Amino acid sequence: MSKSSVIEIPEPKITSLIFADTRFALIWLLLRMYVGWEWFSAGLEKIQNPAWVGGKAGTALGGFIAGALAKSSGTHPDVQSWYATFLQQFVIHNTVLFSYIVSFGELLVGVALILGLFTGISAFFGAYMNMNYLLAGTISTNPVLFAFELLLILAWRIAGWWGLDRFALPLAEKHLTGKIPSRRKKHG
Repeated sequence: MSKSSVIEIPEPKITSLIFADTRFALIWLLLRMYVGWEWFSAGLEKIQNPAWVGGKAGTALGGFIAGALAKSSGTHPDVQSWYATFLQQFVIHNTVLFSYIVSFGELLVGVALILGLFTGISAFFGAYMNMNYLLAGTISTNPVLFAFELLLILAWRIAGWWGLDRFALPLAEKHLTGKIPSRRKKHG
């Protein structure tokens, strides 16, 4: 494909304003802090619980999986058969490992979102965990957090402006490309 046949579609002004303008950074900070706190507190609670991390690790997750598997039968199951098979064939045999992954994953996503460090990536992993909870038939706050995380992923350029991303993203770009990134300022 030649360069002359490439068509670049510009970003609409409204999405640029909402997802890339520093004037919206405070809104994204508040949303990021809320989602981060939800993950941090959930992870901390699990890490302090021996049924998740410690001498009885895997016990709580085993109960959670049993509940999900119970929701996988009937006319309109809450848990799809392919996900139930994944839980039965893989997760149930590795409950201790998954218990640690879930516990520390929740805590790390929470810390990263609170600090505003690699916000888009952190929100992606939070959304991934929420999707797994939803696939396991657990509603709770998962749909709301999932929607907020999708918004944070879309706003990755500005969601961490009031956080470590303001410094970490330019450093990462410099490290990966060897070029010092430029920040455009809008005039007018």
